[in-house]
Amino acid sequence: MPPRVAGRQDGLVPTSDDVNSRHDHDHGLRPLRPEDAPAVLAAYRSATDMARQGTVTTLQQARTQVSWLLAEDRQATAIVDREDTLVGLVAISIDRANLLGWFFYWLHAAHRGQGLAARAAAAVADRALAPPVDGGWGLERLELGHRVTNPASGAVARAAGFVPEGTERQKFRIGEERVDVLTYGRLRSDPSPTVPGLAWRERPGAGGRGGGADYPGGHDRRS
Repeated sequence: MPPRVAGRQDGLVPTSDDVNSRHDHDHGLRPLRPEDAPAVLAAYRSATDMARQGTVTTLQQARTQVSWLLAEDRQATAIVDREDTLVGLVAISIDRANLLGWFFYWLHAAHRGQGLAARAAAAVADRALAPPVDGGWGLERLELGHRVTNPASGAVARAAGFVPEGTERQKFRIGEERVDVLTYGRLRSDPSPTVPGLAWRERPGAGGRGGGADYPGGHDRRS
């Protein structure tokens, strides 16, 4: 069964994440690969809150999710451990016509609380906003959003250089309640992140790809 197709969702990890700076030799970044599907499944099985990122309960669903992430209108980056096993993801749905991207990420529950989300987000955002001549993807604006009930996501966003931009009132229905969403943006001209980015173990090509789409996740949808 493929993941549910919905609007763009909350791009940030749903639990507290340490955003303190420190050098990390155990984790790095590389492009997502089709063979990462088993690790994607393990991440979705690691915590009940991952269900809000989409429906991935079988290996086939994980493969479908990876295929979606590898489409031409997205740039998907794996956060990997020392053994090159995926433990998290940072991805961007790209609107090429407007040179902007919707930014989202998640982590396996066992790897939260180490500052990985902030450092990975900082590195990917830096590359996304850099000009192709400098090895970047040439975007000029990044956007993300998180539920007001998820303040840890805001801490990660700010550490990665995103600037608060406003509130979408009562955007989502969570159970019997409606929840506001806080929105953030990052421009090429904004100040650098407050945390050092994770190192790239295998660099993606310059220029980015594609032209805008919705994330098949289940919550904090953009549209």
